[in-house]
Amino acid sequence: MECGKRIDSNAPVMARGHRWGEPMNFETLIYEVVDNVATITLNRPDAANAMSPACAKEFAEVALEADDADDVRAVVLTGAGKMFCAGGDLGAFAHAGTGARKLLMQMTGDLHLGLSRLARGNAPVIGAINGTAAGAGFSLVMACDLAIAAESAVFTMAYTNAGLSPDGSSTYHMPRKLGDRRARELMLTNRVLKAQEALDWGVVNQVVPDAEVLEVATELAKKLARGPTLAYGAVKTLLNGSFDQTLESQMELEARAIADLSATADGQEGIHSFLEKRKPKFIGA
Repeated sequence: MECGKRIDSNAPVMARGHRWGEPMNFETLIYEVVDNVATITLNRPDAANAMSPACAKEFAEVALEADDADDVRAVVLTGAGKMFCAGGDLGAFAHAGTGARKLLMQMTGDLHLGLSRLARGNAPVIGAINGTAAGAGFSLVMACDLAIAAESAVFTMAYTNAGLSPDGSSTYHMPRKLGDRRARELMLTNRVLKAQEALDWGVVNQVVPDAEVLEVATELAKKLARGPTLAYGAVKTLLNGSFDQTLESQMELEARAIADLSATADGQEGIHSFLEKRKPKFIGA
C-alpha cells in the first residue's frame, strides 16, 4: 500500500489548527489545500483505492478539516492511480472473522461522519472520477454535489454481489438524484454503467478525456471557490431536505434562506454588483 503523506508546502493556507504549509500526514489519503480548494485523494492505488477501516477513519478526519477551515470554499474528491475506488476492502472484512459486524459498524460510522460533514458544509464537493467507481466508490460519487468522469470510468454498485447491502449514503442520494427505479436497478442487478451512460443517467455531469479529469474538476472547484459560499451552502441544505418537506414548509425554508443571505456580505455584493452592472467580488461570507 502506498502511503499519502504530503500537502503542498506552497499552499497558501492550511485548515484551522495547522500552521502555514504544515503537512498533514495520512496513511491512506492525500489532503491538500490550494487556492481555497481542498483536494482529497484516496491513496491506496495498489489496493484499487478500496475503502478500508483506516481509510474511513482518515476520511472523517479530512472532512472535518475541510468543514472547519474558513479558507476551504470547494472540495475535490479523487483517487490515485487508475481507479477512483473499487469499493470496500473485503479482505479486511474477511480477516475480521466473527468481528466483522463490529468492524463494519465502526468503519461505516467513520465514513458516514465524513460524508455528513461534507454534505452539511457550505463548500460544494466535486468528484473527479478517474476510473472505476464500484461499491463504496459509486456511493462516494453519488454523495458529491457535482461529478466529472474520465472516459474510461465505469460505475457499478456491486454490493449484493458480495451478499451485502449499500452504504456510504447511496440509498439516500441515489433515489433523489436518479429516481427510485434506476436506484433499484443499480442496487439489485449491479448493472455496469460506462461513462457516457452514467452521464445519460445523471450519475455524472460531464465526461472528459482521462488525462483531463482532475484538471477539469479542479478548475470547476476554483470557479466555485470564488463564488458566494454561503449561498452554495443554502442550496445544498434546501435540496438535501426537499424530499422531507411539504410544499409550504419547503417554501418557508426558501424564504428564510434567501432573506438571511440578503443580509450577508456576499448577498449585498451580489445585489449591488448586479444593479451596477459589474462582476461581483465574493468573499465567502
